[in-house]
Amino acid sequence: MAVPLSVRMVERPVNTIIDDSGGNGPFRYSVRERASAKYVSGGNPQPSNGRVIGHIIRNKFVPKVEKTAASGPDMLSYGSAALVRSVAQDILYDLLDIYPAKDAYAIMSIATLRVIRPSITAGRMSTHYKRTFVCVDYPGAALSPNTICVFLQKLGQDGDKRKLFYQKRIDMVAEEHHIAIDGTLKQDTSTVNDLSEFSYKARVKGCKDISVLYAYDIELMEPICAEIFPGNSIDASSYPAFIRNNNIRKGIIVADKGFPPSKIADLLKERPELHFLTPIKRNDKRIVDNSMLAFEGVLEGMIDSRILFKKCAIGGGRFLYSFKDSKRAAAEEAGYLAHTEKKHSFDTAEYVRKKETFGVIVFESDQDLHAKTIYLCYEDRWMLELVFARYKNDECLDKTNVQGDFSLIGSEFINFISTGATFRILRKARAATLLAGMSYGELMDDLSSAWRMKNAPEPPSSDDAFCVHTLNCVFSELEALGLSVPAPKPAPKESGSAQERYGRAKTKKAKRSA
Repeated sequence: MAVPLSVRMVERPVNTIIDDSGGNGPFRYSVRERASAKYVSGGNPQPSNGRVIGHIIRNKFVPKVEKTAASGPDMLSYGSAALVRSVAQDILYDLLDIYPAKDAYAIMSIATLRVIRPSITAGRMSTHYKRTFVCVDYPGAALSPNTICVFLQKLGQDGDKRKLFYQKRIDMVAEEHHIAIDGTLKQDTSTVNDLSEFSYKARVKGCKDISVLYAYDIELMEPICAEIFPGNSIDASSYPAFIRNNNIRKGIIVADKGFPPSKIADLLKERPELHFLTPIKRNDKRIVDNSMLAFEGVLEGMIDSRILFKKCAIGGGRFLYSFKDSKRAAAEEAGYLAHTEKKHSFDTAEYVRKKETFGVIVFESDQDLHAKTIYLCYEDRWMLELVFARYKNDECLDKTNVQGDFSLIGSEFINFISTGATFRILRKARAATLLAGMSYGELMDDLSSAWRMKNAPEPPSSDDAFCVHTLNCVFSELEALGLSVPAPKPAPKESGSAQERYGRAKTKKAKRSA
């Protein structure tokens, strides 16, 4: 097909020809290099056309642009991902000691995304990985839904590596540290999961649960290990298995009534550095036998309320500690009276019997400690309740959203890392006094709005040219958390006339000379 003269007359590189494809698109007229001539046996040399180097588009030569591999966006959400990275460096190093680097990066990527994007699904992992600095911090992680599914299953099958990771956490526990152990139920409706069973509470709700047990070091202020059990497994039966499976050998276990020391008696004999502090039921006969309600003093230095106490050795190297909180006693009595009023069931004899135990808690322990130490240990146990509150509310980890036992185990292992990182973030944010005027969720939302160029140098600075439409209030939060170097403040202008300023400078110089 003949090329129109107007097209042939367009200025283009020398030694080229124009080829008409006959189409109607912008690339109809291709500009090709003129290659060396081909010789035909017994004939004249025949011209040969080479590669396409451009096109004639709207009477202009447009060079061909070589396709390059997609490099992704040039700017990413920075703040929230950087905060997680700042508190989880040692976790990454521990994972790298145990897992291949590719797997360690995948674990940290998923764990980080679960912190900064609560309730994120597998289908959205890849999207948020590519739009945040998570892809820069842990490059090369494959996070398609199918890949995540296979990865979680593989992670759940490798119990030895998980134990090695938990052991690194457990090794940080000293003998005098207090380990709070408690469990929580998570909804799991999987039909292919043997761990999903009807718990006592779940039968009322009509859905199945799994049970997640956590151990939390009160002094270190973070979880040290976790394990899942079937939803119908009661705490008392899971208790010894949890300690044995996670090789907890030292510390003082601060547990609830659902974890009686009788269930771990053999383990305590095997582990001389492992001790316990457990509340007993108010109807336990040892309370009456040892006159534990005949209090012997008031704990000193308790600001919020007055606490009566008594300590008693009961033989076998064990002790009972009883406490009566006056504020809690008043609240329990008011609640009891309101209940009997509503039900029209007030009974004088029962009221007299119960009144004696309102606000009372009695502990059994194998430790000979001051009563105040025992009380404060149990008071600090509320931190584990806060773990579960954050676990279910801030991280939205109250449902499993996976199928199969091994996938569930692998997913909960990553949840453990997310929970540990969340607690470290809370401590860091509180130390920076950022949670006085905003919630944890609001802080993470603010930080997610701080975008930064992907190729930006480290460390970031609030006055560099790589931040993208970040608000001044968010810069203040980044600076308080150590995620951005504050911009230098301009020197204050000196007041007064030039002559007065000269006089002050002269006086300062004279003082330095003196």
